[in-house]
Amino acid sequence: MGDASVTKGRILDAATAEFAQYGISGARVDRIAANASINKSQIYSYFVSKDKLFDAVFDDRVDADIAHIPLDPDDLAGYVTALYDMYLGDPELVRLITWARLERTPTGALFRHRGEDHDRGNLDALADAQKRGVLVDDIEPEDMWSMTIALAATWAQAAIVRAADADEDVAVHNRRKSALAETARRAFCRIMTP
Repeated sequence: MGDASVTKGRILDAATAEFAQYGISGARVDRIAANASINKSQIYSYFVSKDKLFDAVFDDRVDADIAHIPLDPDDLAGYVTALYDMYLGDPELVRLITWARLERTPTGALFRHRGEDHDRGNLDALADAQKRGVLVDDIEPEDMWSMTIALAATWAQAAIVRAADADEDVAVHNRRKSALAETARRAFCRIMTP
């Protein structure tokens, strides 16, 4: 990996921590530069602006986490519990998503900056599972997708009632994941998977 890639990686790491802590408005490029051990001008040469840097951090973090958890519409219950574990293991992701919602995209599709068809693959997979009789067909794929993601985030760091903590007993996490899986099965599945 060349020096440019290493430098860019350090910037993204420092910016992730900064944006997760302070949001877009509260983040300071000088702190990011100091934490990345570079000068401020290097940040602008790589990312042009603080807003573009946030976009890069946000997309990088979301892509990195989601890449490890592909949607399997034949096992929606497993997908929901895998997302629970992801949220629990990456509190910065939830904070970045929350800041993006608060400061950038208060309504509508959170990832609309990625284009109209950003979720097309997942929506098509859900529609196909509906046609095959695996999932109920009286809920639009777009609505099922939104509810599935929201269900998985029930105990994520921005949860309204109670946020999960990685230090809680494993039995508590297992109980929650069992409840998530069963809820997903009852709500969306025609063929009940274990």
